[in-house]
Amino acid sequence: MNAIDSSAWLEYFGDGPNAGEFADAISETERLIVPSITLFEVFKRIRLQRDLDSALYAVAQMQRGRVVDLDTNLAIAAAELSAETGLPMADSVILATARAADATLWTQDADFEGLAGVEYRQSASRPTRSPPPVSPYS
Repeated sequence: MNAIDSSAWLEYFGDGPNAGEFADAISETERLIVPSITLFEVFKRIRLQRDLDSALYAVAQMQRGRVVDLDTNLAIAAAELSAETGLPMADSVILATARAADATLWTQDADFEGLAGVEYRQSASRPTRSPPPVSPYS
């Protein structure tokens, strides 16, 4: 089973440099676990950066996998993980969801680096072009 972190979904939908690293896990929809909190995070980011239609499209694609809602058992498991690892709430919920489903978590969020059951890919941010320096003498 595979679970995809919000950072990996956003990389995939944005066709970023690491999109291919996550494509196989995302395309195996019968083995795909989608923590419900990732729907929130991905929808919000795409809605803010693009538009409502793009955000709705992304969520529809995510729902091709099995969406796992946050319930009492996952909430407690996530709180335990947060206490043990120092992970923020959303990251703890995502990891607890992956572990409950015996899934590999795919991510490029450095908070997960080195944790058991995680396939971490370092963000390969696109190089940005710096403007040429402005000389006060030109």
